[in-house]
Amino acid sequence: MKHSKIGSLMVDDVVSVIPETSFKEVAKLLAVHGISGLPVVDTDDKVLGVISESDLVLRQAGVGAETEPVRSSADATAQAMRARELMSHPAITVQADSTIAAAARRMAEHRVERLPVVDEDDRLVGIVTRRDLLQVFLRPDPDIRREVVDEILEQTLWLSPDAVQVHVIDGVVTLEGQLERFSDIQVVVRLAQEVDGVVAVVDKLTFRHDDSDSRPAQQTSSQRTSPPALAGDHAGRRGMHVERSP
Repeated sequence: MKHSKIGSLMVDDVVSVIPETSFKEVAKLLAVHGISGLPVVDTDDKVLGVISESDLVLRQAGVGAETEPVRSSADATAQAMRARELMSHPAITVQADSTIAAAARRMAEHRVERLPVVDEDDRLVGIVTRRDLLQVFLRPDPDIRREVVDEILEQTLWLSPDAVQVHVIDGVVTLEGQLERFSDIQVVVRLAQEVDGVVAVVDKLTFRHDDSDSRPAQQTSSQRTSPPALAGDHAGRRGMHVERSP
């Protein structure tokens, strides 16, 4: 399967500053360009750090690990501060060929709202924000269904077209049908979750043989109407995030 890359979503005309840029110049750039943050780069365009609106507000208030004693004049503090003192560092970056999912995980892990995009030499080539990543969820439902059926079921798993019924509504993929093995269900669900634009996967699949412990088992959908902890056993016990039907 082909997944959208960060390079297809990033903004390549990046507003950036150098370490010596003043507080007021940084604030002006944010306001003029309508952005909430920007990267700090050296003379080789390598990213040293990132400055956000929050960094400016905290510095102005005299808050921060590297903040110097608060001066009697707030304006004097603003004049003295430079980008090198304002920025958060080291910079959390992502490469242009990274997947959208990987970038989203990186944002969540480091609790940042934007990622400078760098090339193989760590030079700045773009920037991506949380809002940019959300664009992938605007993908039409028919396109999502086509990828699940054509690329996952038929081309990857070699299943017959009628083996699994696929329904997609508002990005939520519902899978129904019976597969040969329990492990087949794991694969189908995992791959469906990775399709660009998928919000959630509702798993209504059943299996003929439970190959997780090499014991044959006949499983039908009616057998999985018990409480969630048991009804969703074939996916839940493996730690996968799958939406369950009622």
